[in-house]
Amino acid sequence: MKLVFAGTPEVAVPALDALIASGRHEVAAVITRPDAPAGRGRRLVASPVAERAEEAGIEILKPARPRDPAFQARLREIGPDCCPVVAYGALIPKSALEIPRHGWINLHFSLLPAWRGAAPVQHSIMAGDQVTGASTFLIEEGLDTGPVYGHLTEEIRPTDTSGDLLTRLAFAGSGLLAATMDGIEDGTLRAVAQPADGVSLAPKITVEDARIDWNAPAMRADRVVRGCTPAPGAWTVFRGERLKLISVGLVADRTDLAPGELAPAKNNVYAGTGSHAVELLWVQPQGKKPMRGADWARGVRIAPGERLGGADVG
Repeated sequence: MKLVFAGTPEVAVPALDALIASGRHEVAAVITRPDAPAGRGRRLVASPVAERAEEAGIEILKPARPRDPAFQARLREIGPDCCPVVAYGALIPKSALEIPRHGWINLHFSLLPAWRGAAPVQHSIMAGDQVTGASTFLIEEGLDTGPVYGHLTEEIRPTDTSGDLLTRLAFAGSGLLAATMDGIEDGTLRAVAQPADGVSLAPKITVEDARIDWNAPAMRADRVVRGCTPAPGAWTVFRGERLKLISVGLVADRTDLAPGELAPAKNNVYAGTGSHAVELLWVQPQGKKPMRGADWARGVRIAPGERLGGADVG
């Protein structure tokens, strides 16, 4: 088939690579989000998908909005049979959905109908799921509601961050997307409607979602930290400034600390929760680089009874 691939971030690159390498289909063009400011200089930078397409000599389309008439006119000129999608980052209007004869096929990082939305991996970890996966489905106008072509499963490991899990799913899912394209082309795959039961939503994680509630059980703090790493980053407040939490460890045998109460030791530092304590393994103070929790604790000289949490004035 002639394909036009739509994707933007680094997590979409393995799928693009798999389609290019398959040799069975022609990747005629890619669609990606416009260049965005990045770094201290805020200069415009092309997306990872755009950079990979340029290396491969593939035409790059960067519409400000997929409903732009000029973009849709060019897509019709290219005449794709199918548009595979991975983390493109914009809604596809009905007028564009109708252009390829086999539609737009999305690789979504959950076992649909679970975790429909922008942040399925983060929500899966934060909810304490033990298994997740990836699904390929036909995009409709609804939010991730289209019929499913295929899926794969992936175990969530006890120490997985959303970054760890998303990386594994990106590579495993690239094979699923390529196989889906093959099955559509040779007629061996048929999309199956999603069941009505088991629907859950995964909206974008907000900064407030990433704030640690020290009154909640320790397991909740661990899941929020892992689910929000690397982005948007779990956080709390210490002495009126934000403290980013990069990694914590569960300390089941320590229950003597009040929620948020800090207890420094020689080589570590503990914080109380609504159940047992957690060890602050890696943190990042506001305006500074990441550091070991014990090093941070020594530097700030924690007073007896001092706590995390409270008002954010930083």
